[in-house]
Amino acid sequence: MLRRSFMLMLASVMALPASAASANEEAVWSALKSGGHIVFIRHAVTNPGIGDPPNFTIGDCSTQRNLSDKGRAESQRIGDAFRHHKIPVSDVLSSRWCRCIDTARLAFGRVKPAPMLDSMFSEPQHERQQKSREVFARAANRNSNANLIMVTHAQNILALTGVSPSSGEMIVVKLDGTDKFSVVGRLDISDD
Repeated sequence: MLRRSFMLMLASVMALPASAASANEEAVWSALKSGGHIVFIRHAVTNPGIGDPPNFTIGDCSTQRNLSDKGRAESQRIGDAFRHHKIPVSDVLSSRWCRCIDTARLAFGRVKPAPMLDSMFSEPQHERQQKSREVFARAANRNSNANLIMVTHAQNILALTGVSPSSGEMIVVKLDGTDKFSVVGRLDISDD
């Protein structure tokens, strides 16, 4: 009897964080319904590796690290979640890396390549700053009745928001002034 009571108590305590996380996620989805947000999405899961091969060429997916089968399914789930929650989306912008373009296309069915979202991984500081200025300017000129989607890389999202996302994770922000994003919340629909 004591063991059963303990197990029930343990199960209820373990359920609390999931419930709190679920409530927080619903609050973020609710905020997105009102429009006016920017959603940074880190590209979905890729084939194993870090970076790209030495012969990497933008526009030639055969030279890049691409989405895995899991990443393609994850990208489709992102789009399904937006449609399920009836989230208004204006533009869908993406880094020109194939893994980002594929994430955007599989999720939303459309994408506009945007060099300002290309990987900052090994760029000099002045180029990173220029890309950031372009992102802030684009965010300032978004359609405020819908949400602007930007699919990019972990290091870009970290530089812009201070958040290090996992693959396929969405960081929902609002523009705070002209050169700062305030994080509204995070959404991760991965099946891990």
